[in-house]
Amino acid sequence: MRTSYAQEGTFMAQQRWWRRPWIFPLAAVVVVFLAFSLPPYLSLDPTQTRIPQSTALGAAHYWILVPHVVFGGIALSTAVFQIWPWFRNRHPIAHRRMGRLYVFAGVIPAGLAALTVGAFTPYGPATKASDVLLAILWLTVTIQGWRLARRRRFADHRRWMIRSFALTASIITNRIWGTLLAVSLYPQLDTTFHGDETLFAWVVSGFAAWLGWTIPFLAAEFWLDRDRTPHHPRRPTVSPTPAETPAIR
Repeated sequence: MRTSYAQEGTFMAQQRWWRRPWIFPLAAVVVVFLAFSLPPYLSLDPTQTRIPQSTALGAAHYWILVPHVVFGGIALSTAVFQIWPWFRNRHPIAHRRMGRLYVFAGVIPAGLAALTVGAFTPYGPATKASDVLLAILWLTVTIQGWRLARRRRFADHRRWMIRSFALTASIITNRIWGTLLAVSLYPQLDTTFHGDETLFAWVVSGFAAWLGWTIPFLAAEFWLDRDRTPHHPRRPTVSPTPAETPAIR
């Protein structure tokens, strides 16, 4: 027995949007992050890039970064609405349409660009391995979530999209880890790193790259597993009616 988003929301039908206060800090963080991240790439000026140019790609590196950042911004901003229970339950049609935007104008083009950017990152092999694996995983879980929605397996669709959101939001946690590591390790630049700024950048980037997405992804898995434990039984589900098909199409 499976449930649609409309039926899944029956239990929460009486809840108001303000009873989900976490959505507002999350939205604020996303807005601030995008306001900081997008301008150098919307300007279409390669001199404003915040990532050093890849030797292998040359000037093309920036022009692959631009779609990655722009489409990634679409994925991140639409994801906020997609995981908001009030919006999902009260506006299922908008949820479905925004879901298409998230998948086809967000994750897929951003993920494909990320494969190239990650494969030619100037920050060393550890960052390269993380970026490529993240891009593949991001595309895989998102496409799987979309396929399940097409099959009207809405409960399973929701679980895969939670994984997708965790990977989408990892771009923010990546920057947080990068800042913390850079600040904490910089005093060791002349000792541990022997004054080698390239080595320093590789180490900071490598750790931030892996921690940035593995921790949110594992946290999502822990939350999903906890939701299935006997202490947190899943609510009874029923099959959707033909009129209740707010899945991504």
